[in-house]
Amino acid sequence: MLSNMKKSPSKHFCYEYPRPAVSVDVVVVCKNKANELKILLIERGGDPFKGRWALPGGFMEMDETLEQAAARELQEETHLKVGRVEQVGMFSTVDRDPRGRVLSCGFLAILKRENTPTAMAGDDARRVDWYSTKRLPKLAFDHKKIIMAALNIMDGR
Repeated sequence: MLSNMKKSPSKHFCYEYPRPAVSVDVVVVCKNKANELKILLIERGGDPFKGRWALPGGFMEMDETLEQAAARELQEETHLKVGRVEQVGMFSTVDRDPRGRVLSCGFLAILKRENTPTAMAGDDARRVDWYSTKRLPKLAFDHKKIIMAALNIMDGR
């Protein structure tokens, strides 16, 4: 049986079943000069939720890891490069994305105030801005839940 799998591994386990899409969302945090915790958000340039604020993120490509997708999406939408992202958790509410069944892996990136570069909107982000964790705007998708999970991780340290 093993030799048969080597000849045609792509055919051996092929059968039709529903496949959810996988996305990543990145909670980027830093403290401002007043020591207030801020989160970087993008204003969505397209549907769904066009014009609403969201975490930087998007769909994972077939040839990348979740961490690579998080770093790529963050750079594409904000022009920021981060050294490390930490998984916050998987978010799988059935109706979290109106485009279909989408699972999202949330990530946390903590920037030091003195090393915080200027973020600029790119790709499908209309604008980027830093928001206080105490005064978040109405968010797209389930991004408030992802932010709360990231903040809970930070509080636990």
